[in-house]
Amino acid sequence: MFKRIFRWLGRHTDKLGVDEATADAWYEEKHAFLVQRLGAEHDMVMHALIPFAVGGTLDLYYFPRGIPGTAIATKELSELPGEGPSNRDFDNYELVMFTRQPIDLDHARDEDHPFGRMHRNLNGVLNLIARYAATATLNPYETCEFPEDMEGVGGKCLIFDAYPDSSGGRRLGLLAVIEIFRSEMEFKQEHGGQALLERLKEAGHYPYSDLDREPVA
Repeated sequence: MFKRIFRWLGRHTDKLGVDEATADAWYEEKHAFLVQRLGAEHDMVMHALIPFAVGGTLDLYYFPRGIPGTAIATKELSELPGEGPSNRDFDNYELVMFTRQPIDLDHARDEDHPFGRMHRNLNGVLNLIARYAATATLNPYETCEFPEDMEGVGGKCLIFDAYPDSSGGRRLGLLAVIEIFRSEMEFKQEHGGQALLERLKEAGHYPYSDLDREPVA
């Protein structure tokens, strides 16, 4: 994968002072880290036609064997140690979103199918937040709101959290992106992100982005 990215950029690893072994070792470390926290990975990956590093979309990785439902995660935000987004908890992190829908990649692009609808939603959010994370610091307990006029995601509200927590140390982490109701966003603004996440956990809604539920605030 890294050879493909560097080829698109018209550069070589030796020019960047990075050898292929370092890149491969970092990728394997990230893979092991995600499996430890999300369960075994599905054997299929949703590869982008144009790499994310040169303006394309994310490759999506699926983890359906952890908590009930499906986790969809990234692996290319931090291509090398110390590169990519960081925050107050992690030197490097990748993103993850969760749906209660069981994985069904045959219907991933079928918006009439429950998994297809959620897949489209999570895919759109992850790609936008991944770009945003390249220029902004996103910390656990913070929230984000898309402008109403943004196609596909307009008006959506999100909260971030370290998943499953930040106890794994600073080197590498997972930042969960969770869609919430506007009323829950307003509750967070008054009472804080930790208080909202505690309510979501108590109600059994954490860390899912499915909104076919009652708001907790």
